[in-house]
Amino acid sequence: IFVPLSSILAKTFFAGLDDATGYILALGAFAAGFAFRPLGALIFGRMGDLIGRKSTFLVTISMMGAATFAIGLLPTYADAGLKWFSWYDESLVPIQGSRRLARLKSVADMARAINAASGNRPVVVLDAGGTNLRAAVVALDAAGRPEISAFRKRSMPGTEGELEAEAFFDAFAEFLMPVIDAAETIGFCFSYAAEILPDCDARLIRWSKQIQAPSVEGQRIGAGLKRHLARRGYTRRIVILNDTVATLLAGRSMGVTHDYSAYVGFILGTGTNTAYVERNARITKRTDLDPAGSMVINVESGAFRRVTQSRFDSLMDAETRDPGSYTFEKMISGAYLGSLGLTVLREARKAGLFQPAAAAAIDAWPSLSNKHLDDFCGGRPASDNPFLDAVFTAEDRETVVRLATPLYARAAVLTAVNLASAILKTGEGRDPARPVCVNVDGSTYYRTLTADFRNLVGRELAALLEPRGIAYELIRVEDSPVIGAAVAGLMG
Repeated sequence: IFVPLSSILAKTFFAGLDDATGYILALGAFAAGFAFRPLGALIFGRMGDLIGRKSTFLVTISMMGAATFAIGLLPTYADAGLKWFSWYDESLVPIQGSRRLARLKSVADMARAINAASGNRPVVVLDAGGTNLRAAVVALDAAGRPEISAFRKRSMPGTEGELEAEAFFDAFAEFLMPVIDAAETIGFCFSYAAEILPDCDARLIRWSKQIQAPSVEGQRIGAGLKRHLARRGYTRRIVILNDTVATLLAGRSMGVTHDYSAYVGFILGTGTNTAYVERNARITKRTDLDPAGSMVINVESGAFRRVTQSRFDSLMDAETRDPGSYTFEKMISGAYLGSLGLTVLREARKAGLFQPAAAAAIDAWPSLSNKHLDDFCGGRPASDNPFLDAVFTAEDRETVVRLATPLYARAAVLTAVNLASAILKTGEGRDPARPVCVNVDGSTYYRTLTADFRNLVGRELAALLEPRGIAYELIRVEDSPVIGAAVAGLMG
């Protein structure tokens, strides 16, 4: 019976793999039974001698029936991920006031505002995200397409050493000087956990991504920037929003010419986060909302903590500046995958999996960048890649690839679960002609080579959503946080 059903079992339980691999694994489950036959003979042969063959036969046939029944109770591939990682409802529990709630206009209002603002005044945009700080002047044309000029970039203040609050805000103000005269409004995309305030300012809750400016925590970011601009003789209106909400708005600006049913913004770069549009009627934590309206939810998904950590995750987490925080982010984002890989390699060194010279080199590294690890495991190492050092034998290098690749494969699976959860939370996508638009931004998502990362995310996402009949479209809007910040400045 099992073999004729193997093709069905493969599609049900191994849907994330290609057909041939899934079928082989299904047959492998059948073959595992033969491997245990000698053990069964030892146990039940002896039992037959003791209690009789008929009684032993009844025991074994009952166990076979119970096991077959248990297979029927197993969740399918499509169900399992979302049942085990269905955490978006939980992520809404701590919503109080506007700490994790970007209270923007409804989708229809957003469309009208974008259309009205198109071709209108330019906006100065400031994008503080990950390890970089960017500034530009942005205007939208009649189709919602951005016109970006005077683009400039520097390292994020606090990434090259600890800064006091006043020095931090002064660095931001100084960086704006070449573009400050272009507009009266600054759209400020801020990619760290903050309480968005009714006056469009934001109070920093805590830093992530290893930023070293502890005295800024608890302060109003917009007020600090305004204070230092005023010292230079400038008064400007500042609208602050989260970078993932900005990514969602950038997708919405592209949606002016498309018929999407809902919008999701997702970032996977130095860090990770998700935003989606939720109907007010489904937000039970607030009683002051129009049930006919909708709202953009900033999930802060990188801070999710219920996903199971491995021993290596815990060891790496303990070495960060914020142990116990941003657990999910530390499992999938670019700021941490290199460190996580180095933790795995050092534990492998302790287990004797490397030759002495390679083991000594791994121990001597103070850090390992995600780019070096991914480039090597993905087959495109540059000449300065540390794994090309002569101390690594061919066997050592193969060990590195075999140990690190599962880290990226896991990150891809978790990324797909994250995206599927957000898409499902919109409650849309039932009409194939009106899919859910998911604007994805971030270098880790687009540049990761190992484990065929993007394609693996796509296969896993399809396995989760296609059986449910959910239509979605992943899009890429270049410079999404910059464009979204401009939209917010025009709308706010």
